[in-house]
Amino acid sequence: MSALASVSRRTLYHAPHVIVSVSPYLRRHLVRTSLLLAVLAGLFPTTGQGQEPLQVLLEENFRREPNGVILGRLSPGSPLRVLATEGNWTQVELEGWVWLASLEASDEPGMDLVVSVQGGENLRAAPSGEILAVLEEGALLEELGREPSWARVSRVGWVWTASLAPLETSSGAVVSQPADPVPSGSAARAPGGFRNVGAMGGPILAAPDGDTLAVASPSSDLEVVRREGGWARVRLEGWMWLPESGAVPTGDAPDEPVEAEALEPDALTSAPDAYAGRVVSWTIQFISLERAEAVRTDFFEGEPFLLARFGGPDGAFVYVAVPPERLADVEGLVPLETVAVTGRVRTGASALTGAPIIDLISLERAR
Repeated sequence: MSALASVSRRTLYHAPHVIVSVSPYLRRHLVRTSLLLAVLAGLFPTTGQGQEPLQVLLEENFRREPNGVILGRLSPGSPLRVLATEGNWTQVELEGWVWLASLEASDEPGMDLVVSVQGGENLRAAPSGEILAVLEEGALLEELGREPSWARVSRVGWVWTASLAPLETSSGAVVSQPADPVPSGSAARAPGGFRNVGAMGGPILAAPDGDTLAVASPSSDLEVVRREGGWARVRLEGWMWLPESGAVPTGDAPDEPVEAEALEPDALTSAPDAYAGRVVSWTIQFISLERAEAVRTDFFEGEPFLLARFGGPDGAFVYVAVPPERLADVEGLVPLETVAVTGRVRTGASALTGAPIIDLISLERAR
């Protein structure tokens, strides 16, 4: 007997000559499915019909809305059902099983459960099965059914489209995760510091827990400048058609650009996730060169960074993460020296202090 059929039956639906006994889980699932089909039929006549399921290429954020609150972190190869697209974002449905001890009942309308354990909990393909995602504490979920100690749940969210790929290969075989990009024994023959991304290519993220900046084409060679566990910081150089007029060769017109000089620390801290990956140019007052402790979870442990103030001695505190190839440029800085930096936004508000963090691209000292 299925989990949906085995739960207690409390509600009766009456129709002429028929009495149908329906479990609360099944009732909710039927209503939800009917509403979803009605919305898709009215608003997206072609969305979801004939679309093949997708998977994530590498670990990627699962968000409540495009560039919104992070609900969890998807594992490579996790299957997703496509619901809609919006610009560079894809709306998907994620289903799986969660340990009941890590869940509590939710008072949120339309949601049954909430992840209650500190640090989040795994979403699995089956009870005690393969991990599909790690859900954040506070993530709301719809309940589809239960087995002893486990709840089957689903959640609709958004994923950066460039991080998705068809679930099946041309031969029909399910792809669980990208293959090892470098065959055994080939690293010694590769150019010094370079690594081939393999036949599947893959997204390049702003940070290990960030969003996609670009997608490396299959068999691209990228220069590795640093390693942290399974992650590699890479450098990629190339050319892109980007005339000063702002014209683009094909596709939709770009969004109204935000001038780099307008993205001051206050703007970043007021919307911490909105500007991740954007490039800013700041004048800062250098205070000291530090090494990140383990408690600074937005950095790698031991990662060098500049403690500085934006604009001068009365400005807001900011952090400038220094990549290894730029370390020599900053080691000679004098406390309270004013410098101009260009960097990419890592986060608008660090977890420990709430100050913005940018990754240093270039630095210019006053002459």
